[in-house]
Amino acid sequence: MTTTPTAAGGPPGEEAITAPSPAGPAGPGRARRAARYVAGRLTTAVVSLAAVVVAGFFLFRILPGDPVRAMTEGREVTAEQREELRRQFGLDQPLWQQFLDYALGLLRLDLGESFQYHEPVAELILDRLGPTILLAGTGTVIAALLGLFLGARAGWRPGSRSDRANTAVALFFWSVPTFWLGLLLIVFLASGRGFVPGMFPTGGMVDPRTGGGLETVLNTAWHMVLPVTTMVAVIYAQYLMIMRSSLMDEKGADYLTTARAKGLRDALVRRRHAVPNALLPTVTLLFLNLGQVVSGVILVETVFSWPGLGQLFYSGLRVPDLGLVQGLFVVFAASVILMNLLADLVYPLLDPRVRP
Repeated sequence: MTTTPTAAGGPPGEEAITAPSPAGPAGPGRARRAARYVAGRLTTAVVSLAAVVVAGFFLFRILPGDPVRAMTEGREVTAEQREELRRQFGLDQPLWQQFLDYALGLLRLDLGESFQYHEPVAELILDRLGPTILLAGTGTVIAALLGLFLGARAGWRPGSRSDRANTAVALFFWSVPTFWLGLLLIVFLASGRGFVPGMFPTGGMVDPRTGGGLETVLNTAWHMVLPVTTMVAVIYAQYLMIMRSSLMDEKGADYLTTARAKGLRDALVRRRHAVPNALLPTVTLLFLNLGQVVSGVILVETVFSWPGLGQLFYSGLRVPDLGLVQGLFVVFAASVILMNLLADLVYPLLDPRVRP
């Protein structure tokens, strides 16, 4: 246990009490261990991404339906024209040749071409990426702040009325299907037959990608209320439960006992000493949720017709648009793997106990 002088502005005579911070021996040996650790994590990330690419390619190839027939449904198209489309998209090639062409394209950062939009998949993804990050990023940040705040209060006094109420509500929303909660919000708050008929809009949103001034910002924010509420309700329980469990583990630590013995107020012990150390386990969860920002809102975007990657992925599955869904699948997987890698690299910097 270590004690250091308090920062300027703290209560007179108080010392900042921190948890033990064991560190491994310095020198070339530690540098080599760190290099091996980073190399191992990078190798794992690359292998994982390669496995996802292979699995995704063959998974979408066994989907029912003929992409060319789906594209030409309702049109007067001859058999020769359909065969020409198959040649154009490489669907007439053997499966191994299709995979080889696809893998070589990925090495050139070429995600292929969409069958239904007839545009490069990369351009479609970039066009829809902004709205998805706006929606999912806002929901993730609000959910994290809310969950950490409520989890700190619940974990500091486990078994209290506040703890039982917060835990019960969080577990309820955690168990509710995302699409079902979104539909309920639309029925009760946006439809003409709800509790507050037409309070929130269900259409007519100004596309945030078009830019614009204050009117566009306010219009987008108003249309975000229901989808963001849905995301927050489903996600915040994860942060609450992890923060609660972590804080309960910290309560019996020696450095907190010392802080109480010095006469510090209970609220100050919790806020200044216990909560900062209890936050460490939530770092991994935050990185995981950030990795799922581009992929975790498929149902929310579909229910609320939000013009992001989730809705684009759903439209690709309906056709099926192999080029589009494969490209999105790779982007979704890469974002999760990248954030997992960052979590593995950042966590040892925050917690010396797990340093290699």
